[in-house]
Amino acid sequence: MDTAHASASALAPARAPAHDLTPSRASRTPTRPAAGDVHVWFVRPPRSGSVPRSPGADAGTAADSGLPAPDSGFTAPDSGLSVAELRRAASFARAGDGDVYATAHAALRRLLGGYLGLPPAGLTFVREPCPGCSGPHGRPAVVQTDDAPTLHFSLAHSRGLIAVAVAPRVIGVDVERLPSTGTVEACARALHTRERAELAAVPPEERQAYFGRLWTRKEAYLKALGTGLSRHPRIDYLGADLRRRPARWAVLDLPAGPEHTAAVAVDGARPDRVTVRWLPAHRPGDGPAAPDAAYGSTTDRSPR
Repeated sequence: MDTAHASASALAPARAPAHDLTPSRASRTPTRPAAGDVHVWFVRPPRSGSVPRSPGADAGTAADSGLPAPDSGFTAPDSGLSVAELRRAASFARAGDGDVYATAHAALRRLLGGYLGLPPAGLTFVREPCPGCSGPHGRPAVVQTDDAPTLHFSLAHSRGLIAVAVAPRVIGVDVERLPSTGTVEACARALHTRERAELAAVPPEERQAYFGRLWTRKEAYLKALGTGLSRHPRIDYLGADLRRRPARWAVLDLPAGPEHTAAVAVDGARPDRVTVRWLPAHRPGDGPAAPDAAYGSTTDRSPR
């Protein structure tokens, strides 16, 4: 979606922005989002692969640093990743997939470290109970050591783009590269009946972007629920009619550029404000994330 807004109802492409957008000056230290706010960060994954294939077995975590530069790759000493994350990244058959995984998790650590005032390598992640079976594979969470309100997050990545969403309430985010015509035709059967009807009514040249927005809303919502795709996508309606969407949830489209669609879902009322930023590349010596003023941001002051 190439319109610079985060609209809960904008299914039709090339529509005028639904809300006013104003630049938000970046600070050197990210502050926790306020009660009615949502922060979304986009990151470009590296274009070349250099994920370390055999991290040292005697190391507990990678050294405290930040996000790797998109073109330079990274090694265990400067990624902030745990040994388990580095091994997971090295296990992908294609090095490029491992790079995306590692960059996404390094970005997550860098951002959460900045919000929580902790070194990225010092963060501990756990899984909440699954809402379906109570098993230890529900939403991911970060262990917090202070008495501040819980900081919730969600991570997503697709070819060419990574998204991290942060809020003081349960949240899910998804990002997808625009699908091919064949993918749209094959996956449309997994949509809700009303969503399929909406998709069929869209002109063929707009169908890929339309489907992309439907699908990212759906995955963001299912991630926020904690079920993921174990809950069938056709159960819940996330189409154009806001009255038919799941009660007690707000699901918003996000500006993700011309090659991707993205969406965020939050528990409760529509956010007062959604701020979208692009995370700058890591520089040697960087610690927790601090947004670079040159990258700027846009803020959607959502109507109540």
